[in-house]
Amino acid sequence: MSVIEKLKASKLVPVLRAPSQEEGLRMAHALVSGGVKVLEVTMTVPGAVELIATLSQSLESDVLIGAGTVLEPQTAEKCVQAGAQFIVSPALNLDTVTWCKGAGIACAPGCLTPTEILTAHQAGADLIKIFPADAMGGPSYIKSLKGPFPQIEFMPTGGVNLATIRSFFEAGAVAVGVGSNLVNPKLSSEEIAILTSEFIKAA
Repeated sequence: MSVIEKLKASKLVPVLRAPSQEEGLRMAHALVSGGVKVLEVTMTVPGAVELIATLSQSLESDVLIGAGTVLEPQTAEKCVQAGAQFIVSPALNLDTVTWCKGAGIACAPGCLTPTEILTAHQAGADLIKIFPADAMGGPSYIKSLKGPFPQIEFMPTGGVNLATIRSFFEAGAVAVGVGSNLVNPKLSSEEIAILTSEFIKAA
């Protein structure tokens, strides 16, 4: 399976934001113990590139590790060198998409408007991250977008929780990004693992 096929099969992409590398490592292992097969480490984590390298070496080989909040190709390259297998952005930067395509790395740029979505798709984006999905109406916005863009695959992020996750898939999402509703530093490792299994079942 390709990276994108594995990501879509997992359906759930936890977005890991943490105040430190140590907390990021703790939460990552808690997510994996709960059954997660995909992780997105955001560049807002202090020492995020080093954390990606550590996770790449310490986690099982079947766990996909991606880099999130990547804003330009230079950061994408550093993350891939550290072991990231896919790149996620909060916005559309065509240089980053072009670099990823040239390097053979899966990418999911962040888009919101139909024009951004079509531009990203035509540039070769593998998935389109709809962000912030909740600000535009959540599942109803995804459903509206699938009308004119049935061929484009969406990964909404923002507002995905246990109550809404099923609606996002029913609206046409192929995967969802989940942030603080799952990856929360205030939760213990055991609580994160239990919550993770609940999200996986819901997905």
